[in-house]
Amino acid sequence: MANTTVTPTRPQSTLPEQAAETSARRGLAARVNLGKVFAPVPSEFLLIASTALLLTGFGLVMILSATSATATAAGQPPYEAVLKQALFATLGIPLMFVASRLPVAFWKKIAWPALIFAILFQLLVFVPGLGVENAGNRNWIMIAGLQAQPSEFLKLTLALWIGYVLFRKRTLLGSWSHVLIPLVPMTILVLATVMAGKDMGTAMIIALAALGALFFSGVKLRLFILPALLGVVGAVVFAWTSPDRMRRIMSFLNTDCLSDYFGDCWQPLHGIWGLAGGGILGLGLGNSKEKYDWLPAAANDYIFAIVGEELGLLGCIVVLGLFALFAVGAFHIVRKTDDPFVRIVSGAITVWIVGQALVNIGVVLRVFPVLGVPLPFMSQGGTSLLSVLLACGVLLSFARTLPAPVRARTPRERMPRTPRAKISR
Repeated sequence: MANTTVTPTRPQSTLPEQAAETSARRGLAARVNLGKVFAPVPSEFLLIASTALLLTGFGLVMILSATSATATAAGQPPYEAVLKQALFATLGIPLMFVASRLPVAFWKKIAWPALIFAILFQLLVFVPGLGVENAGNRNWIMIAGLQAQPSEFLKLTLALWIGYVLFRKRTLLGSWSHVLIPLVPMTILVLATVMAGKDMGTAMIIALAALGALFFSGVKLRLFILPALLGVVGAVVFAWTSPDRMRRIMSFLNTDCLSDYFGDCWQPLHGIWGLAGGGILGLGLGNSKEKYDWLPAAANDYIFAIVGEELGLLGCIVVLGLFALFAVGAFHIVRKTDDPFVRIVSGAITVWIVGQALVNIGVVLRVFPVLGVPLPFMSQGGTSLLSVLLACGVLLSFARTLPAPVRARTPRERMPRTPRAKISR
């Protein structure tokens, strides 16, 4: 007798059973969609978000310590400065996580409008009645009693714009004309709006971010050297044509800075003395001596000196370690991504934030002349904190797009599957 294959038949389900099965599938789909919302995020996301939150909280504590005593002595509320900074932190942290949910296509679409809006916003500093001048720089505006620095938003918007332009020209970056046009003219226009207010420190950070974007775009080295040389020449020309900048640079190069103690060397010397007075463990939180009107801008550009004085070498190492972890997470995005736009913008933002931190710390250590550059996340300044947190939101949005790591197969999964036996008669 020949063998015949018996195929089991599936009994037809009744209508109530079909409805139950359909309802179960819909419930499963709802659970799957909800699971996408709470899906685990990459390690880069956690690293960048945690370091940003820790540095922001650390900065609030140090601003409170650096401003409360002098404010009380002047008859002002002791918590006014830290409350203003906390207001911007309360606004910026939720915006950071909202920005982290936006797709990459959104950042590409707003690149042009965001840069145009940021340039127009920067031009408000030259409007009479709105622009505010401080220490010879006209780079702030006053609206409803709140002071803002529009140039901080130019850093992020220019990074997005350069990333979008170089992404569109990714197949043409071997040509001089396509690399320099419109990148160099637009960058010069942005720098001109900042330098018109005589803020060379911010202009240098913007130029550094633009060069970082160009570097991570993958252009040939000879095409990268020309914009870099243009930036160096421009910085030398602006420094040479300003007597105030040249005086500060010459005081930085002066080996006998004590001879100009009551001049341009006052602030750099007290910054160094604050770091030296802290030693290894510091004088204790709130016990700084330099903050009592000895160190100008103690809560702004020289907040790192107060960290060193109150928390010592260990506190400085913690700050440097947090910035190092932030850089590791950001550069992992640059290394792992397959999207040129994500790589260019992430590289520009990382160079901006980490480079600005190194410049600020270098100024406190007298490695660089006084440039008026705040320490990201930590220095007093709501606009600076808001722009940095938004930039972190962009990085977090990019981190969500990274390819998932390949999971190693278990020995059981590597075993070959045996074919099912046929039921024969």
